[in-house]
Amino acid sequence: MKVYAINGSPRKNNNTASLLKKALEGVKSATPNVETEIINLYDLKYTGCKSCFACKLLDGKNYGKCAIKDDLYEIFQKLSQADGIIFGSPIYFGDVTGQLRSFLERFLFPYLVYDKNYSSIAPKKMPTAFIYTMNVPEDMMKDVGYLQTFNTLESFITRIFTKPLSMCSNNTYQFNDYSKYKVECFSEEEKRKHREKQFPIDLENAFSIGKKLLNQ
Repeated sequence: MKVYAINGSPRKNNNTASLLKKALEGVKSATPNVETEIINLYDLKYTGCKSCFACKLLDGKNYGKCAIKDDLYEIFQKLSQADGIIFGSPIYFGDVTGQLRSFLERFLFPYLVYDKNYSSIAPKKMPTAFIYTMNVPEDMMKDVGYLQTFNTLESFITRIFTKPLSMCSNNTYQFNDYSKYKVECFSEEEKRKHREKQFPIDLENAFSIGKKLLNQ
């Protein structure tokens, strides 16, 4: 068995990556024999969907899979046989990073059939999860409509695979030294205090998501 974490953040050791690693620890705690791997999207060279529709061509050699031969080609082959996937992303302008968005276009679209039910031809109905990290506090996230964006994204994952478990880590600590940046709209002290109290809880929540992933 193998579970992958897809890191949509450019950073490999900060908020999103830390939560993904903790989620994979949760997976291992529940299923010790499972293999886990983090895929860092910013290490790869690729584009979004090119609208070639090779994945929809009847009797075509690429029906049901992305035909573009770049760094994602072999990644998609591995993920098609995964036993679970955990997606993670910081939120930029109210949505996941462009890197993850492009990845999801390429990953999900080939499995979506243009029949009357928009059914899925994914090889597995694998369990999924989504971890979102963001600078904004929870009340602002709800007020400006972020959740609707997340729900829309998750609805496509639900259609292709399964309904994702999900969590949000809010009001994250962005800089190692706030004094070096122009950040007048935030209080570094309040951010730090919030992180000291809340981020350990977020790590526990990520661990719990991982622990539940293969037992849905």
